[in-house]
Amino acid sequence: MNSSTFHAIAALAWVAASVNCFAQPSPAADPATRPELRPVEYYRDVRGAIVFKTYCVLCHGPRGDGQGRAAMNYSPPPADLTRSESTDEYKERIIRKGGPALGRSQFMPPWEQELTPEQIQDVVFYLKVINVNHLLKR
Repeated sequence: MNSSTFHAIAALAWVAASVNCFAQPSPAADPATRPELRPVEYYRDVRGAIVFKTYCVLCHGPRGDGQGRAAMNYSPPPADLTRSESTDEYKERIIRKGGPALGRSQFMPPWEQELTPEQIQDVVFYLKVINVNHLLKR
């Protein structure tokens, strides 16, 4: 098991423990009462946050604003994902293929060999959660 996988599992265990210790089950979360949601959609934001905080936070920062600890080492700086107007499809492509494949920063690595398709979809979903432009369009 590589260290990235270990960190992802540890973060997931911490989140699961936190949810189980502090949250009471909600009737709305019960699949029997929410048939319009498929199980894969449950906790997609939490799973996406775990992926983001494991793989993306160093450059994009804990808030996704491009102010990570490594950001000052790059020119151009990492994208401010809280204000991105890119489509989900574009975000998925740049995560899978990396910045150079799309004519963007050479420092944005391709993640398709490291992340599963589900993890990529989850982090794209999480980017909607932290994106202020998306919140304003509701």
